[in-house]
Amino acid sequence: MNSKLKQLLSDTKHLEKMTEAFDKANQAKTNYGDDDRYWKPETDKAGNGYAIIRFLPVAEADITSLSVPYVPIYTHGFKGPTGKWYIEKSRTTLNEPDPVSEYNTKLWNSGQQDEARKQKRKLGYVANILVLKDEKHPENEGKVFLFSFGPKIMKKIDEALKPPFSDQTRFNPFHFLEGANFKLRIRKGDGGYRNYDSSEFEAPSKLFGGDEKKIEALWNSQHSLSELIHPSKFKSYAELKRKLESVLGTVEVSESSSSDDSGDDDISWPTPTRATTTTNKTLIVTDDAAASASDDDDDLEMFKKLASS
Repeated sequence: MNSKLKQLLSDTKHLEKMTEAFDKANQAKTNYGDDDRYWKPETDKAGNGYAIIRFLPVAEADITSLSVPYVPIYTHGFKGPTGKWYIEKSRTTLNEPDPVSEYNTKLWNSGQQDEARKQKRKLGYVANILVLKDEKHPENEGKVFLFSFGPKIMKKIDEALKPPFSDQTRFNPFHFLEGANFKLRIRKGDGGYRNYDSSEFEAPSKLFGGDEKKIEALWNSQHSLSELIHPSKFKSYAELKRKLESVLGTVEVSESSSSDDSGDDDISWPTPTRATTTTNKTLIVTDDAAASASDDDDDLEMFKKLASS
């Protein structure tokens, strides 16, 4: 057996380590595109869906670069007064300045908190999963995918690591031997967004009954997550700034605009005014609303469809 996998399976302190790493990762606060590595559950006409998945541990390729088996990704998705859409990953994911966050700060400081909230960044996560049951696409069963999800599902992971009640079993959802299958139940929530409130973990169980050969083969098929947050996967600050000003109607930018940082000092920010922002509409569910409305992990796909229509 692979020595690194053997060490992973035999680590008796994995639960404590995972809980500590989870807390640290979430103190610092995904999207997906047309990428067949990603799995997205489908629903019926009524908006209901059901699947069973298993969250997987850190891939071998990420052992030295990631402390938790998922990556957080911030995005912005909103429609400006020009009718154009701004749908981009935020550079705050990289702990770097981002033009939308800076503009929202100006709005906030000028007393326009409601307008700033409409353009608020959205937090999503990406993890490796094994699909165990997919009612709409059974051909996906037994395969490893990337899974993009939001705060509501992450809260259920958090509660598995740190149960709120004494009669609940504490476990590491990402462990091969001591993790648990996750029943993903989808309903249509308010506003048409997906609601995952009924989703839950089964009792902890050994994946594949603990068969080490099957586990090793599965581990070798996992996708690297660290490459999803490599700086090369994000547009430059200057390119995002030009895009934002085009969406706000302050600068006309052609589709062939350069993505380098040249000429950035020649671009001035618009002055936040009621006239500029009151017509700025958005369909994004903000972080505040996400807790009560839906997990909104599929909003980016919706935004892209609207932007191309």
